[in-house]
Amino acid sequence: MVNIEKQIDYWRKGAEEDMPVGVKLVKEGSLRQGLFFIHLAFEKILKAHVCRKTGELSPRSHNIFRLLELSGLQHSREDALFLANLNKYNIEGRYPDSYEDLPDTSEVNDIINTGGRVFKWLCDQL
Repeated sequence: MVNIEKQIDYWRKGAEEDMPVGVKLVKEGSLRQGLFFIHLAFEKILKAHVCRKTGELSPRSHNIFRLLELSGLQHSREDALFLANLNKYNIEGRYPDSYEDLPDTSEVNDIINTGGRVFKWLCDQL
C-alpha cells in the first residue's frame, strides 16, 4: 500500500527545493536551465496536489497544465494559461533540437513574478 502523505511530502519538498534554484539560474543568465527548473517545481507541487486529490500516485506526466486539471483546484484562467505556457520550457530542457527563442527580460521578469505568486498559492493550498 502506498503512503500518500509520504508521496505528497516528497513532491512538495522537491518543488520547494527546485523553485529557488530555477529563479537563481534565471537571474544568473542560465535561462534554459532556470526555466526548466521552474517548470520542474510546478510539476512537483502539482503532483503533490494530484496525490492529495486522488489518494493515488501521480501520473508520470510532465504536462503541468494537465496536472493542474487533475488536481481539481479552482484556478483563474490567467494562472492556467501561465502554466500552459511554461510547458514549453520542459520540452526545451529535455530536447535541445526544439529550442525556441529565449524570452526577453520583460517576459523573464513576468515568469518570475507571476510564477512566484502562483507557486506560493499552490503551496498554500496544499
